[in-house]
Amino acid sequence: MVAWALRTSKTAQLEIRPIHVRLAGRTRGHVFVVMLAYHIVAELAGCWGDIDLTVDEGIGESATLCATDVLIGEKPRCNEIPRPRGSVGRLLKSAKVRLPDVLRCSGIRVATWRKLPKNR
Repeated sequence: MVAWALRTSKTAQLEIRPIHVRLAGRTRGHVFVVMLAYHIVAELAGCWGDIDLTVDEGIGESATLCATDVLIGEKPRCNEIPRPRGSVGRLLKSAKVRLPDVLRCSGIRVATWRKLPKNR
């Protein structure tokens, strides 16, 4: 189990790698977030144990779930989430996740770490 935990913490999902920060608080913050993500991966592995998928494959399938922008007068007002079908529905049900029907649209665009160098 320890070997699995170390391998999991170094995968593309969690990416705990040597980081170069000068402040101890930032290092602790990075490790805290990675350990929190590890706990989520471990929980999903337990929830999805009966389904013939790895956590990485399950997250990949879940990534196909998307929302639809609802526009009122050319301005986005909310995001409607369609009912998940097939394997995504089974994954969510196994993890006891209930999605909301609608999400409020804040108009904020999120940049992931992969996009940051282009935006700097």
